[in-house]
Amino acid sequence: MKRRSYTLPALFLVALLPVLQAQAQEDSHAGHGAMNMMDHGSEQKPWGIAGQADQVDRTVEIRMGDNMRFTPEKLQVKQGETIRFVHRNDGKLMHEFVLGTRQTLDEHAAEMLKGTGMAHGEAYMAHVAPEAQSEMIWTFNRAGEFEFACLIAGHYQAGMRGSVEVLAD
Repeated sequence: MKRRSYTLPALFLVALLPVLQAQAQEDSHAGHGAMNMMDHGSEQKPWGIAGQADQVDRTVEIRMGDNMRFTPEKLQVKQGETIRFVHRNDGKLMHEFVLGTRQTLDEHAAEMLKGTGMAHGEAYMAHVAPEAQSEMIWTFNRAGEFEFACLIAGHYQAGMRGSVEVLAD
């Protein structure tokens, strides 16, 4: 009877495990990185609607870092204003910029803590790699108090959020 050795295949799988885990984590946010390249239509949200490049009123740079803060943390825009957000990740960790209401961000952050691997890719979300930048264009067509946050597990809970006040015409 011929004896088989499974040592080499087992070692290969053990060595491959960290790569597979890293890929799985990246895939859980797969839509974030590609979101700026895709057309997401123009679904109205309580905090606005995806904007068009030819309608941009101004550009706002948002910096994010591993101190779990955005700069600036507070924004003020006029109702109807279309903003080009330029997100710059100055850190060594992946970060996000997600627009929403307090309720939607709280709910989404809770799901992210569960590790459900939620796919993202909406026009109001940007996933920004370390030492990289991304852009998104958003039209704030409704007045009110809204927020933005990084919803990567633990970042929101560490205070990585900000506010947007949309002033009525």
